[in-house]
Amino acid sequence: MASITFDKVGKIYPGGNRVITDVNLNISDGEFLVLVGPSGCGKSTLLRMIAGLEEVTEGELKIGDRVVNDVTPKDRDIAMVFQNYALYPHMTVFDNMAFGLKLRKMPKEEINRRVGEAARVLELGEYLQRKPKALSGGQRQRVAMGRAIVREPSAFLMDEPLSNLDAKLRVQMRSEIGMLQQRLGTTTVYVTHDQVEAMTMGERVAVMRKGRIQQVDTPRNLYDFPDNLFVAGFIGSPSMNFIYATLEGEGDEVYANMAGDRVKLDRTAVAEKSALANYKGKEIVVGIRPEMFELVAAVPSADPEQTISVTVGLVEQLGSEAFIHFVKPSPPVVTPDIRELLADQGTDAASLGNETKFTARVDPDFTPKPGEEAKLVVETQKLHFFDKDTGDAIR
Repeated sequence: MASITFDKVGKIYPGGNRVITDVNLNISDGEFLVLVGPSGCGKSTLLRMIAGLEEVTEGELKIGDRVVNDVTPKDRDIAMVFQNYALYPHMTVFDNMAFGLKLRKMPKEEINRRVGEAARVLELGEYLQRKPKALSGGQRQRVAMGRAIVREPSAFLMDEPLSNLDAKLRVQMRSEIGMLQQRLGTTTVYVTHDQVEAMTMGERVAVMRKGRIQQVDTPRNLYDFPDNLFVAGFIGSPSMNFIYATLEGEGDEVYANMAGDRVKLDRTAVAEKSALANYKGKEIVVGIRPEMFELVAAVPSADPEQTISVTVGLVEQLGSEAFIHFVKPSPPVVTPDIRELLADQGTDAASLGNETKFTARVDPDFTPKPGEEAKLVVETQKLHFFDKDTGDAIR
């Protein structure tokens, strides 16, 4: 096993096309780190730089204590798992898993031991004499994992290995990969476009945008303390709601005026975010997670100054929870960060109109019907605040 260190790493293709800028990142020995971000953000390029499939044009890349900028892929002691499995169709499962070991001219007894052990761990023992075409997608992915495991490398590199699986199998495989990594304790770098995958699998998650790392932290901290609008909007499902608001002070209280709704902010939260004092009377962006709303009918003791009135649009009943969709007469928040998030979702900012759309996650036992008026209480101690010009979190 080994740590992986990026020190001011950059990547520029011939012709001056820069895809990676000033990446500083230390992945600890045995850590499971996930690189996540929109398509084209550079996450796969970073992974391929670790593997030696892409040249490091700036900075220094280390695996363990060794600088590997000029080390060939075969000498880096890493194993890579691709999204398309990359199995040899004419070989059996055993031969696919053993192929790399045979190339190294490893003794037959050692090959049998390693393949047998990996097959046991991955529950592939009864499939060793089958060929890939006789396997399901999940089984093929296990074979690809097994081929990496038998190498006993210093690090595993995984490039969207679950993207070709159906939704149910993806959920199953991500838990299996997580448990397998914990059992083996091998340093793992995992690339995905799916933020739910990132949040459920990684010990730490690095969120990327346009070749730069925006924030690296535990999944929980990314969710609770995003550094900017981009991270806040990318992490979370359903996504964080954003609305323009003006901060107003009245005595010891601070209010956020959002599209005509004047909501009193939690005093403790305001005190903890000392920089908010600099924004009184100014327009900012307020971020509200869907679960920060609740129906007043479910919280009879709610402070009337922390409630808003809405006209219910679509209602989604999921059994254990419900989602209410509604709009507010306020121009949608459209910043460079938000534009990029919308583009990644296939949405044109110009199509948003002049209203801001909201999603609230509420108690399913009190859910109103579409078209009805409802009152929602806002959990103001957990609101997020952002500078509308820079996109940075206000703390």
